[in-house]
Amino acid sequence: MSSRAGKLSVAVALLSAAGCGGDAPGRPAPPAYAWSLPAGFPEPFVPEDNPMSVEKVELGRHLFYDARLSGNGTMSCASCHEQARAFSDGKATPTGSTGDHVARNSPGLANVAYLGTYTWANPLLETLESQALVPLFNEFPTELGLTPKLEEALERLRADAKYPELFRAAFPDAPEPVSQGSIVKALASFQRTLLSGNSPYDRYLQGDNAALSRSARRGMELFFGERAECYHCHSGRHLSNSFRAKDTQPQVAQFFNTGLYDLDGKGAYPPDNPGLFEFTHDALDHGRFRVPQLRNVELTAPYMHDGSIPTLEAVIEHYTSGGRNVTEGPLAGDGRNNPNKDPLVRPFELSDEEKQDLIAFLKSLTDTDFTTDPRFSNPWK
Repeated sequence: MSSRAGKLSVAVALLSAAGCGGDAPGRPAPPAYAWSLPAGFPEPFVPEDNPMSVEKVELGRHLFYDARLSGNGTMSCASCHEQARAFSDGKATPTGSTGDHVARNSPGLANVAYLGTYTWANPLLETLESQALVPLFNEFPTELGLTPKLEEALERLRADAKYPELFRAAFPDAPEPVSQGSIVKALASFQRTLLSGNSPYDRYLQGDNAALSRSARRGMELFFGERAECYHCHSGRHLSNSFRAKDTQPQVAQFFNTGLYDLDGKGAYPPDNPGLFEFTHDALDHGRFRVPQLRNVELTAPYMHDGSIPTLEAVIEHYTSGGRNVTEGPLAGDGRNNPNKDPLVRPFELSDEEKQDLIAFLKSLTDTDFTTDPRFSNPWK
């Protein structure tokens, strides 16, 4: 989930060529999947060509934690998405399997089933299946690095004592179950089960008034009030304006500039991280990124698309200042004056106590059941 789209056309071509398939057309519909949904959560959207099954989820869990899925056998999906960190990695930005620098922060994966688009600034990736192709096959930068070594990786899986059975159970009608398409579908199925909904905040919403401290309740009032105005972007049960569920229609994707940079006084962001501009080539889209969900945000530091803000305290300082002024170095510039900055990002005042209240609320979004749930853990241990 971490990277820029890079060579998206390569990934799209691979997806088309593979059919991302495994399920035989015309086959009777499989039994309905029994979701384990937190209270108040709707059923996630699932593409018709990849219905959920217990077997796919289990296969996907094995693949997610398997370094053999990288070209050189050194990294897995879990290398950048650790369960204890709510499936983030604690780094500003990750390094790919071949040593390439990946310019964007690895976000947490809690409730990714409900996002409308994937990665930080790609409006074209609307499913977890299409997103999975980016870290698997992207070359600039290389992440898992499968492009030149796909067949080698498939042979590794076929030679394993356990995988052939797992693939056949997940894709019983596929002529060759161990395939690129099956891998992509299984990974997406597993990630759809990464549902987090038992934080103190959730328990408070369900009627447990003692679940939130007084400080956290004051912080919640700030978060959803007109002084801090956090809720304008971090809205709804999942605290992001990117949302899709089974019975909703796709929404117009929204991306925002929060005033992190202004390299030239005209709105420029670092050239390796231009945001939505990478796809639209519209100067107004420099620095526009997707709004992340805030579930388990206490565990997913550092923050922002490039991991350039280290703590929740520093994030609040950024927003109360109306942006960031970088005073020295190659990224110097006053983001507070960025002409593309969203008008909601403007200076406002909070007392020290109010800042601590807001942080208390953000910490109330931490779901320790999610970070220790054995269903999401490494099956190889």
